[in-house]
Formats: sequence, C-alpha cells, structure tokens
Amino acid sequence: MAGIRFALPDSRYNLNTMTEGALLNDRYQLQEVLGSGGMANVYRARDVVLDRPVAIKVLRKEYSSNENFQKQFWLEARSAANLSHPNIVTVHDFGAADELLYIVMEYIPGKDLKQLIRDRGRFPFDQGIPLMIQACAGVGYAHRAGLVHCDIKPHNMLISKDMRLKVTDFGIARALATIKPGERNDIVWGSPLYFAPEQAAGEGPTPASDVYSLGVVLYELLTGTPPFTASSADELARLHLSARPLPVSEYVPDIPPALEEIVMKVLSKEPSMRYRTADQLGRVLQKFGTAPAPAKPAKEAVPSQPVITIKQDIADRISPSNQARPPQPEYIPEPVYQPQYPPQTIQPEPAPVYQADATPAAPIDWVAVGLGLFAVLAWGGLIPFGLMIYLSYFPPN
Repeated sequence: MAGIRFALPDSRYNLNTMTEGALLNDRYQLQEVLGSGGMANVYRARDVVLDRPVAIKVLRKEYSSNENFQKQFWLEARSAANLSHPNIVTVHDFGAADELLYIVMEYIPGKDLKQLIRDRGRFPFDQGIPLMIQACAGVGYAHRAGLVHCDIKPHNMLISKDMRLKVTDFGIARALATIKPGERNDIVWGSPLYFAPEQAAGEGPTPASDVYSLGVVLYELLTGTPPFTASSADELARLHLSARPLPVSEYVPDIPPALEEIVMKVLSKEPSMRYRTADQLGRVLQKFGTAPAPAKPAKEAVPSQPVITIKQDIADRISPSNQARPPQPEYIPEPVYQPQYPPQTIQPEPAPVYQADATPAAPIDWVAVGLGLFAVLAWGGLIPFGLMIYLSYFPPN
C-alpha cells in the first residue's frame, strides 16, 4: 500500500500458529491467548522494549488481505490511538506481520462485561448504573473527537478489578464497513444482538447508533438478557427494526420508573427520539445515579414526615402538666352544645339595657339643660354690653 509501511515479521514464527514465547516484530513476546472470535484473536504479551504488559489483537486473514479494509484500518487505528480517556483502552501501536493486521493495546487484567453478566446474572441498578456512566463517558469522548464506535457490546467493555470500565475496539467495525457488499459479514455492521435499527437496515452508523447499542447493554445489565434474542441475524435485524422490547419491570418489578423510562427512550426505533450522544445519556444516568438510594425512602417518608412534625409541635407546645388533663380536647368540640347559642338574640339585649339606663337619668338631664340655657343667656347678655362699651369709645362717624 502506498504511503503505509508495516514492520515485517520474523521468520521464526507464523501468526496463524502462534505459541507462547513467539516474538512479534522483535518487540512483543506472546504469552497466552486471551480470546478468540470470528474477527480476531487476542493475546496477552509483553512489550520487551518498554517492559510492560500489553494486549494484541490480530485480525484474521480474510479481513487483513482486503486492501480497502487495510487503508481504513490504518486510518481508524490512528484515530483510536489519539484517544486518551480513563474509560477508553489506550492504543499503543498497530501494524502488519505475515500479511495479518494487528493492534497493540494496554492490557486490562479482569473480565469483560459479558463474562460478568454470565457469572453474576443481572446487576442491581445501583451497581450497574455506575458502570454505564463510565461507558458513556468513554464513548462520549470519542463522539466529541468525531469517532463512532459502531460495535458497542458488553464484550468490548473491559472491567478491571477495581470496577473501572474501559471501552475497546474503536474503529475496527467502521473499518470493516469498507468491505464490498458481497464480502460483508454479520460483524460488518456490529453484533446483531446490539446493533441499532438503522444499522440493521444497512445504513451507516452514527453517534445515535452507539447510543442505541449502549441502551441494549444497559437493558442486559439490568435484566440479565438482551432485549431481543433470535436464532439468526436476519430475525434479530427484524426485531430491532419493528419489535418493542418487554419493559424492564417485567424482569425487575422494583426498578424505579424513571430508570425504566430512560432505558425505553434509548431503545427508540427513531434515532431522533433517543439521546443525541453518549455524553447526554451519561448526564441523565449520572443525575439519576445520585438519587436512586434515597429515592425510595423519600417516598415513604413523605406521608410519615408531617405526622412526626405535628406530634413534635404538639409535644413542644403542651407542657407536662397540661398533658395530664385529657378533658381539654373535649371542650374543643363545644360546637356540640350549640343549642345554648341559638338564643343568640340575647346578644342584641344590650340595646334595651341602654334604654333602661336613660329613664332614671331624665331629671338630672333637665337640671343640666337649665344650667346650660342660663349659661347661654348670660353669655348672650354680655354681647350687647360689650358692644355698648365699644361704641362709647369708638363712636361711628
């Protein structure tokens, strides 16, 4: 390939029959097989130059020999090598040996998420949500870098012993999509159990496709089974395109309704109905993940809390001496004795009382009136007397 140079293999081994101790390109000493699949074999090895453990994925010959795939693999591997995130497996190196492509990654001791689900069954949501938040963080970082994974599944999520999740195999599925239609395999558009409806229809994957696949993983993590199972890839594709998965509550009756709504939204057939990116899904799960534990007690505490408050308020307001007189509440419902109040016409009786007070005071009132008249007459007589004196001193002209 023009512009691309790969290190040639040492003649002491053949990658199709790798054994312990074989040295890949005079640098990577193979130690054991970690896994084998339809696309590649994975080996644990040691980088003898940097003296560190690594994992090496060697693609099978039917993929490595395709020229279009080789070019795209080079581009995707370079893009993946530029990703640096705590939740993404770091790519150290890539190349070709004996006409087989390989990629060197950091070695993560532990198991992949699929193995954990097989071993433990479904995860309680308070343990599964933190893992999915990490997966969303890694995939979301790749989306922001312009890289779509295309093959998200629990097999590609490695879990370390301290429960750190790291997503691996970025770009490989996208490189496989460059193979001509006649040469395509089921793996080209991702794993049928986990790919999105648009991938099942043969359309190109997008960040929304990765979000759907994350939703399938989340569903399996919570229920212990994928939303759809079938005996063939074609049947799985049909289910992803048209079938509605069973609600999570059918498997987990006590699942919080808010979490079930999140899962069903992510599994929408229409990409625009899902969360736009893995980052957005991660933020939603993170907000939910901060409250699942107190959520249930909060609901139970709501009805009981006001009762406790009222009792405490009453206890604060009533002294111990007052608590000893239980008849007190009997006087509160005194409306029972309202027959005493119907003669409320007694209230206007003050009016006749004031009339009775006015009669005995009549003679006293006449004396007062007489004295008042006398005072008025006396004052009225002084007025002409004063005028007379005034005119005597100031006669009119």
